[in-house]
Amino acid sequence: MSCVTGSHRLLLASVACLAGCATVGPDFHPQHEDWPGHWSSPAIEKTTASQAQPDASQWWQVFADPSLERLIAEADAHNTDLKIAGLRVLEARAQLGIALSGRYPQVQQIGADAAYTKTHTHHEASGSVPGSWQYGAGFNLGWELDFWGRFKRSIESADAAYFASQANRDALLVLMHAQVADTYYTMRTAEARLRIARENAELQKRSFEITERLFKSGESDELDFQQAKTQYLSTLSSIPDFESQIALARHALAVLVGRPPGPLPELDEQADKQGFIPLVDRAVLQDVPANLLLRRPDVRAAELQMAAQSALIGVAKADLYPSVSLLGTLAWSASSLPGSPSTLGLAVGPSVTWNVFDHGRIVNNVRVQDARLQQLAVAYQGTVREAAREADDAATSLISALQRDSILRDAETSARRSLTLANTVYREGYSDFQRVLDAQRALSSEQDAYVVNRSNAVGSLIALYKAVGGGWHTVQPVVDPATREQMQQRTDWGDLFDDVESPSAAARAPTSPAR
Repeated sequence: MSCVTGSHRLLLASVACLAGCATVGPDFHPQHEDWPGHWSSPAIEKTTASQAQPDASQWWQVFADPSLERLIAEADAHNTDLKIAGLRVLEARAQLGIALSGRYPQVQQIGADAAYTKTHTHHEASGSVPGSWQYGAGFNLGWELDFWGRFKRSIESADAAYFASQANRDALLVLMHAQVADTYYTMRTAEARLRIARENAELQKRSFEITERLFKSGESDELDFQQAKTQYLSTLSSIPDFESQIALARHALAVLVGRPPGPLPELDEQADKQGFIPLVDRAVLQDVPANLLLRRPDVRAAELQMAAQSALIGVAKADLYPSVSLLGTLAWSASSLPGSPSTLGLAVGPSVTWNVFDHGRIVNNVRVQDARLQQLAVAYQGTVREAAREADDAATSLISALQRDSILRDAETSARRSLTLANTVYREGYSDFQRVLDAQRALSSEQDAYVVNRSNAVGSLIALYKAVGGGWHTVQPVVDPATREQMQQRTDWGDLFDDVESPSAAARAPTSPAR
């Protein structure tokens, strides 16, 4: 049986001390520009309230609408895209486990064999010579030492990618909550416009019936009759369009909450909410806009993707240097012949490989990884600028809609009074029917404009919360219990499900990937 000599022990100790002493490639540092640190928006400041609750993480509560809150809770539990995002977090955690395994020795080959042998000469009868069995078993063990930080950088990259997947899931939550709320109020707006169209159609129908009787009796000319009919039928034709908008919005909501397109009976339970569009004139932001932008989930994900790519430069650079490994072989052999000894052999030694003839390929691979990092850096800065633009645009639109609200409300009141007066003077014979038609048209137009502007205000408020990254909060697990059970029946997942649900994972700083 062989043994490790003193010189081998010294070599092994020396190699172990050197392992990890050099880490090639750049250390990642966030590349923040100066402007986000002092950026502010007068429009956002004008539309921001200082109340403590509800905060931006559950901003939909400002509408105080139980139906909307139930829809968002159901979307958190059953939305298809959100489930996929959670599974991507789990996949990234498994990829991190693969990277972590590179720190440990790897068994390269395990083998066992057995053979039966029997020898004789032509002078001997074959039956008189006994045969023998030969047995053997062994395995080869290899351990590549992390001289140049290849495995360390790989772990850094996988770690950053893991947290980027969590940030991407948060970004999807922000988007999904905004989509649910926006679609919900699109439906409520269509309901309000449908109600207005039906009310005006009833008014115009009465005028149409009056002019028809007058025309048939010869008391009025055909022009009044045809104009009244045209206006009535035009308003009547808008009703199917609004009904279609309501149906399409309900179908979209059903899919967002994880149901097949179909009825949503719970939306009809609160009759007072049908066609109701709230007016919330302030957004609750608990920090300055600049800080909120940098904490947006998609901004954090972009920064983490940069960190992951930066580490891949080090992985590529490590190929420029020799790879040092410790190789070990343990072999056992035995024979069934009487008196034959069994042997056990152990061999340990270093191995050095160096791809000196692949220098051009390796160098260009480093350049590829660096170019990808620069692309991500530019994309990151673009993401921050786009976030600032979205927030500023949403706040500006909200201010405009709020300013128009009172004006349009007064215009609607005036249009209603004008119609009353036009009907009075027409009945008394002091004006022609055209003034009645004009007043009806003006009332319908102002009522519709008022509702649409209210809808724009709600949409702008939702867009503002989305632009600053609000709405990332959910009480649902990353992987829902039913999916978790299904996957565990197929595969041994160990404690990875618990890892991705750990609160400490979400608390990790996005700019601090594992070193």
